[in-house]
Amino acid sequence: MLWGGMADDFDLEMMRRALALAQTAADAGEAPIGAVIVDPVTREIVAEAYNEPIGLSDPTGHAEILALRSAAAKLENYRLSGLTLYVTLEPCAMCAGAISHARIGRVVYGARDEKGGAVANGPRFFEQPTCHSRPVVESGLMAEESSAMLKAFFRARR
Repeated sequence: MLWGGMADDFDLEMMRRALALAQTAADAGEAPIGAVIVDPVTREIVAEAYNEPIGLSDPTGHAEILALRSAAAKLENYRLSGLTLYVTLEPCAMCAGAISHARIGRVVYGARDEKGGAVANGPRFFEQPTCHSRPVVESGLMAEESSAMLKAFFRARR
């Protein structure tokens, strides 16, 4: 679902946190993507991460994957049922698959990714009949800020 209504203060706060993490990634020379996983009942941040594939020498070092790993370790459970993932960029196919396997309940993302995204673009992972678990998806929250940060980062590298 495209973000069209009023965001509540908590959603905005969590996306601002994800954007701050994205800035940390950019400052480290990584693509500026940040992710926060929250328990929507307690509103506790369970885990957060930013892109680190270069720094970790790990092609799976995407913000979403690192946040999922951290949340699973903290909760001592690979199932993260009912949790909400906030991420600054539309998840790729790898991340969408991990989100599905973790049973995340809701995904809120900022900017669309027409080249590498797999939620609203590309394979539309959560719409596939083989998808194990389909989170509620909301897109476009603080999309302009997320997109501007990504564009500035890549423009500076050209």
